[in-house]
Amino acid sequence: MSTVRSAETATTARALPRPAEPEAAVAVPASPGAVRAAVRLLGSELGLTFRRPRNIAMLAVLAIVPVVIGIVLRVVGGDGDAPSLITQVAGNGLMLTFVALVLLVQLLIPLAVAVVAGDAVAGEASGGTLRYLLTAPAGRTRLLAVKFANVAVFGLAACAVVAVAALITGFALFPVGPVTLLSGTTIPLVDGLLRVLIVTGYSAAGMAALGAVGLAVSTLTEVPIGAVAATVVTVVFTQVLGVIPQLAPVQPYLLTSWWGSFDGALRDPIATDVMGHGLLVFAAYAVVFGSIAWGRFSGRDITS
Repeated sequence: MSTVRSAETATTARALPRPAEPEAAVAVPASPGAVRAAVRLLGSELGLTFRRPRNIAMLAVLAIVPVVIGIVLRVVGGDGDAPSLITQVAGNGLMLTFVALVLLVQLLIPLAVAVVAGDAVAGEASGGTLRYLLTAPAGRTRLLAVKFANVAVFGLAACAVVAVAALITGFALFPVGPVTLLSGTTIPLVDGLLRVLIVTGYSAAGMAALGAVGLAVSTLTEVPIGAVAATVVTVVFTQVLGVIPQLAPVQPYLLTSWWGSFDGALRDPIATDVMGHGLLVFAAYAVVFGSIAWGRFSGRDITS
């Protein structure tokens, strides 16, 4: 009896005139409300991301690593045969920020971003909450854009945590003063702090591009660990390709080849051409893989 009644209800609903057209006409000027709804949705996503114990633990690890690096360099710095990099850090604690980012931006920060990006859609699908999100009047495109913004903000937070932890450790363990750049020029401490901001922002842009890759992978599966693993494997694979001399013509097109180009901020004048090229590569990856994610997500049949 319930099956017949459901069929009759569905037939009646299809036969009735649909009131969607007047609502669609009224919805056009309601863009401020749509923006507020997107901001609220982003706030909810950020709250879930930064309250999740796993993500908090990853940020804590990222904060601890610069402290460990600083302590190790402090101990080794007393050796007269210490490498020049250690000597630079020992001479100015501000340099510890650049050393920490050089080391962590190659794998540990990308790993944290890959976990959040891979879980963005696949985790919702696996947990059965994605279909409920799609029933809200947010729209798939807006929801996907919010997911990407959430990953980008987490990538910025990861880079900022490393930078701040390294700054505090460097100021506590080493002398602080005018900064000697890689080009040999000495700049005031305030200018050095400004370059720290530039380096942090550049690194965050690279992690946002990786977030687009992870988000695209996340739309292709309902297994979060699979999306995370695929993103991490992609990072490792491209890094391996980047060190093979025979593949030098391909290396400028690899995402990981530009993550360390923030060293252009340590030159006088700043190597804006190199860093600008890197930002263009990041933008290209975000557009390409964002389009892949949108194409898959917008036409995806949600069954879980």
